[in-house]
Amino acid sequence: MNLSYRTELPAKDEYFHLYQSTGWDSKGFWTKDILYEAVKNSWYIVTVYDNDRLVASGRIVSDGYLQCFICEMIVLPAYQHKGIGRGIMDRLLNHCKTQGIRWVQLASAKGKKGFYEKFGFQARDADAPGMNLVLN
Repeated sequence: MNLSYRTELPAKDEYFHLYQSTGWDSKGFWTKDILYEAVKNSWYIVTVYDNDRLVASGRIVSDGYLQCFICEMIVLPAYQHKGIGRGIMDRLLNHCKTQGIRWVQLASAKGKKGFYEKFGFQARDADAPGMNLVLN
């Protein structure tokens, strides 16, 4: 592997392929154009390439002052368990620190809670759970 970590937007087709590897869009809500617009509106992004192939990405949306939300931490299945996710998370959190962001939030995919706990993330209290709504 010849990995490089970058902070540039990936190509639309590459990001769509990476996103589809997660199974998060099983109902086909998101088109290439919609996903690309979402990525373009990120506050900060880290992409990982093996030579010229996009193999992983993580991004942040933020108000730039108080808080941020880490979203779409994605590593292609063939590249998982090689430290790439850790490399992305280290870079995302370091960017938050250097910009003075103190409140970092995320939603963990099923079975990934332990990964985020290694960075100090804690589940919210049972009497103050996060909530979400998916509009159809």
